[in-house]
Amino acid sequence: MTQKTSRDEPALAQGRWTVGETLFADDFADASLKHWAPELEDGGTVEARDGKLVIDVPAGCSVWFEPVLEGPVMIEYTATVVGRDGPNDRVSDLNCFWMASDARNPDDFFDVERSGKFADYNELKCYYVGYGGNTNSTTRFRRYIGHPERRPLLPEHDLTDAPHMITPNVPMRIRCVAADGRIEYWRDGVMLFAYDDPEPYTHGRFAFRTVMSHLVMQDFKVYRLEPK
Repeated sequence: MTQKTSRDEPALAQGRWTVGETLFADDFADASLKHWAPELEDGGTVEARDGKLVIDVPAGCSVWFEPVLEGPVMIEYTATVVGRDGPNDRVSDLNCFWMASDARNPDDFFDVERSGKFADYNELKCYYVGYGGNTNSTTRFRRYIGHPERRPLLPEHDLTDAPHMITPNVPMRIRCVAADGRIEYWRDGVMLFAYDDPEPYTHGRFAFRTVMSHLVMQDFKVYRLEPK
């Protein structure tokens, strides 16, 4: 599903919501990354540099925004997948989790051992998009259900055509929406996925996710959505 609109146009979340106050914002000027918690499978670089979050890793990596997000919310950020001559410039996996909790410890998200390996996240309850996964050949949306093996995937949420893949070295504006039962994922004003969840995840955490890639993130914001 694709639909083009600006952030303030009524197509957002079926026209039932409008953008309200900014809840969180990070311009990555603080080198300490005090609001972020990286989980790295095999080292690499996760650092704030020149107002950007640089993720340059040889294996799996999740970078968690530590505050809990309470819906309805919209998450936005600008992302660039670097494809030049670096050792991890694979052009793949501009991924993210949102509204995440961990079924292994619903009360303390960070009191669970997660190594950065992708299988460690199977037991999350969350929404997930793998954008340009599998070496930029698939773009998928999943609703994780907290099961150690099952990660349901609907056929309409499994894209393989070129317009839905990554163009390297080009900044993209990403938007993740969780408005009660309305879940959406947007790229550059185009809605790639929409899902009406009868049992929505209404609070949880956000993370950038990748594997063997070089990503640059900027201008991270979380907005409250208000009913019209």
